[in-house]
Amino acid sequence: MESKTFEENMQRLEQIVRAMERGDVALEESLSLFQEGAGLVKSCGKLLDEAELQVKKIMTAGDGSPVEVPFEETDGQPG
Repeated sequence: MESKTFEENMQRLEQIVRAMERGDVALEESLSLFQEGAGLVKSCGKLLDEAELQVKKIMTAGDGSPVEVPFEETDGQPG
């Protein structure tokens, strides 16, 4: 199974949601789509976790030591 990007996974997940919201999908296909969607959500979560770790590794203080800054902060300054 090939590895897809976060954006590709999200695009497919949106297609699945639209198909299921239309309500014209047979029960068996709905279950299959739900199962695929659950896998995509898990994959996207993993990709986001990996990206968060990379960002934490990149962030450093003025003296070069690592600094962990919560993502909620928008000014780019710690604490």
